[in-house]
Amino acid sequence: MGGSAPQRGAGLYPYAAPPRGATSHDGAAAERRHIGGRTLLSGVIVPLVTPMDRPGHPSAPAADPLLTALAAAGARGLMLFGSNGEGPLLPTAQLGEFAAEVAARWRELTDEGPVLVNITAPGTAEALARAEAVLPAAPDALVLSPPIYFHHRHDEIVAHYAALAGLGVPVVAYNAPRYGTALTPALLDELTGLAHLVGIKDSSGDLELFGHALAAARRRDDFGVSQGAERQALDALRLGADGMVLGVANVAPAVTAELFRAHRDGRDEDARRAQRLLDEVLALHTVRPGVPAVKAVLAARGLCPPHAAAPFTPCSDKELQALLDLLGPLDAHLVRA
Repeated sequence: MGGSAPQRGAGLYPYAAPPRGATSHDGAAAERRHIGGRTLLSGVIVPLVTPMDRPGHPSAPAADPLLTALAAAGARGLMLFGSNGEGPLLPTAQLGEFAAEVAARWRELTDEGPVLVNITAPGTAEALARAEAVLPAAPDALVLSPPIYFHHRHDEIVAHYAALAGLGVPVVAYNAPRYGTALTPALLDELTGLAHLVGIKDSSGDLELFGHALAAARRRDDFGVSQGAERQALDALRLGADGMVLGVANVAPAVTAELFRAHRDGRDEDARRAQRLLDEVLALHTVRPGVPAVKAVLAARGLCPPHAAAPFTPCSDKELQALLDLLGPLDAHLVRA
């Protein structure tokens, strides 16, 4: 199926973006912008942690200090409800209000910076339900991984992505094989032929696969490719990535933005230095892997409550002190209010 590359601009399913200001199919009056895939995924997009006012309850007001700090540090876009955003742990009913309020605030802070929303789910019906829940936020794109939990066949994964064609919102494929079925080279070839797909975020850490994703993407006029493997950000930019969606940008947004700018401007030593700094910040996951550690650091800086969605629990006092001791020498490079 994936042995031959799709023709430039070809799509298994036709897709025509509605004009700006058009009413969506569900009757919501939210405006929908349609940005080309390479522009959409360029620069630094932060896969936002989800601030909560109590465990498991997303809160847009609680997110405001962090949003303000990220915008001031040079972040360009947001991705909501990814792995850093605890998306799979949040009930569908809790997504819409948070997404709408955060998207509106981010666009205000960044002069209409893009907002992508992850709707990854175990099955197609749930992914569609999550899409419906966040449409009032007027996302610039929906982000979708292959179905999680079960491993699925090639044709089933293509059908999963094709099911979103009628929503009137561009889709970015998200390759995160640690959480489900991996996107293979054959799948990448076929998915780039779906006209409503406008880009891919690859977090596999496989640079050979990333190179294949770039080659497949360039058969389209404007199909974006973004890197999500934090320690390989500079390598991906050198290969031709349009941008980065890195969890570490929650705590080191200015360094992440500098990495992108330095590479773009040909300042290779500065780019290498920024990558080394990000690698040092990533050591926080040796104390406590995952979202609770990131939220603990942000909470200590007055930017985000430490609450997480069950079964996650916040860092202990001992873990928090270890994190602060580890990151103390890097304080000047971390996000600040």
